[in-house]
Amino acid sequence: MSPADPPAAPSADPSAGPSALPGLADEVVDHRFKGLPPDADGRRVGALAAERRDLFTGGFTTPVLALSAADVEHNLRQLEEFAERHHLAFAPHGKTSMAPRLFARQLDHGAWGITVAVPHQARVCRAFGVQRIFLANELVDAAALHWLAAEQDADPDFRFVCYVDSVRGVALMDAALHAAQAARPVDVVIELAAGEGARTGARTEQECAALADAVTEARHLRLVGVAGYEGEVPEADTARVTAWLRRLVALAEALDRTGRFDPDVSEIVLSAGGSAWFDAVAEVFTGLPELSRPVLPLLRSGAYVSHDEGHYRKLTPFNRVPQEGSLRPAFTLWTQVVSRPDPRQAFLNAGKRDAAYDLHLPQPRVVRSARDGVVRPATGIEVVKLSDQHAWLETSPEAELEVGDWVGLGLSHPCTIFDKWQMIPLVEEDGTVTDYVRTFF
Repeated sequence: MSPADPPAAPSADPSAGPSALPGLADEVVDHRFKGLPPDADGRRVGALAAERRDLFTGGFTTPVLALSAADVEHNLRQLEEFAERHHLAFAPHGKTSMAPRLFARQLDHGAWGITVAVPHQARVCRAFGVQRIFLANELVDAAALHWLAAEQDADPDFRFVCYVDSVRGVALMDAALHAAQAARPVDVVIELAAGEGARTGARTEQECAALADAVTEARHLRLVGVAGYEGEVPEADTARVTAWLRRLVALAEALDRTGRFDPDVSEIVLSAGGSAWFDAVAEVFTGLPELSRPVLPLLRSGAYVSHDEGHYRKLTPFNRVPQEGSLRPAFTLWTQVVSRPDPRQAFLNAGKRDAAYDLHLPQPRVVRSARDGVVRPATGIEVVKLSDQHAWLETSPEAELEVGDWVGLGLSHPCTIFDKWQMIPLVEEDGTVTDYVRTFF
């Protein structure tokens, strides 16, 4: 049986700008947002965007994080086309950016919905009109379940799916939803762990069967599918990841064969897919077995929207299958040289407060001269250490670097870049700032 056609996702006018999302264009610019021009204090975001200031000469202060409009659009198209080619629905992980403006663009580019990890992220999605949410975690917080029950009961078109990975969790969910007098059941998928010693999820098929039985007995839950995260497969490589994905598919087949999926659901959810192995997910999900109902094969990769200069650049599946597409690093952290104590050393005015550093240190890419604005490659420059508000540079003799120069840094790990910046300029190739991306961490 062919996978179910992904339902049409809500969309927004791609040219509408920030005013297309409630409240974002009306937010007042002030000291809360680092890097934005001091002389813009009191303006609203939409008005500032309309001024189309230049990132380098328009009053922005360093450090300032910039997001390339062209690279973001390229990346959005690449995953949209990949999902279409492989007949996958797509619910990109929103915790990467927590940026409603980017959620809207992802939905514009065919996303089925948005994936989140915790209740706060789901609330942000709902505040900005997201109608389909996949929470890739077990949800046992009673207050959050009360909120969810109210959201579902107030909006019959809102669809929510989350993990279950323990009988205890099922009991806690059911009790909280019962206390909330939930009128609609919550759809759940059994999370299959990626192996012994991996992260969350049921470890064995026997545990999964027991979980399915517990959900069947619950008053306020419906079992609609199975899911997991292949990025946690121990010593992951193509063979090991593929084997685990086939095990996930086999679990769906076994639960379907034994009649454990809720009889009222019209499709079976099968979900996986981080940003490192979506090629393997596509390959395995393409050969799905015949099930009793159509399958919704749901990919959840999220880091693609901005990509990066380190971790994901090395791991992207497009390195293995370049004919499938490409991704571009979209972030540049613009900093300034504030000290040049000797020919072998320099210091920038950005550090741990501004740059992701949990996986790799920032990489100097370009230098913009303070004298004439000429941009050149950052030859002979290396970041060797970060303090709270300084980057330590080692410089070789060929490095032409002086106090006042701007240095553009490439960053690694999108998930810990977005969370350091609440308002990010969206920049055209010529340096014109056309929009601002608001994050909610």
